[in-house]
Amino acid sequence: MSHSRYSMRGLYAITEPAATESSLAARVRLALEGGARIIQYRDKSPDTLRRRAEARALRRLCGRFDVPFLINDDVELAAACGAGGVHLGEEDVPLAEARQRLGDRAIIGISCYNRLGRALEAEAAGADYVAFGRFFPSASKPQAVQADPALLREARSRLRIPIVAIGGITPENGGPLIEAGADMLAVIQGVFRASDIRAAAARFAQLFEQQEEPTR
Repeated sequence: MSHSRYSMRGLYAITEPAATESSLAARVRLALEGGARIIQYRDKSPDTLRRRAEARALRRLCGRFDVPFLINDDVELAAACGAGGVHLGEEDVPLAEARQRLGDRAIIGISCYNRLGRALEAEAAGADYVAFGRFFPSASKPQAVQADPALLREARSRLRIPIVAIGGITPENGGPLIEAGADMLAVIQGVFRASDIRAAAARFAQLFEQQEEPTR
């Protein structure tokens, strides 16, 4: 698989817009130093030139840490900046179209909300991982559908690809999600709005050290 050289287990840190390109890179570096295992660039603004410059800078930074760099939603931006892949929601381009554009080696993840059937379809279509959530109230997506740990347990028994949990996750509430079957915890504010980003990332990384990796 395209991601076989990477560990698809641990903290999946998702960026939020920063004041400047350099401050964004500095914040992502702290997350990587704390142990983030994937970085996803998420910026919904229409400023294409800024987004492309930021994405290229982050892709180079992630390369130095040997960590996958993914783009939220935007397949063309992923292609333009040489990202390792893309994360797609229900309203985004189809998986097959993204795969054709980005190639067999790209990591393509699919948002599945609280629907196991969508995850099974994504796996069959060639997704590299699926994401469920939100599991807790989320300031980033307050209207997102609710998922619960029972979904993770069932998904773990039926899927062979990695499972990501997202939505209001903190070091305090993330442990049970890993125990239920999450391979990765996707976090925005719990990392990038922390007073100490590196320490926050390290606390998430420690949750995975305390849990054995599930067998498939």
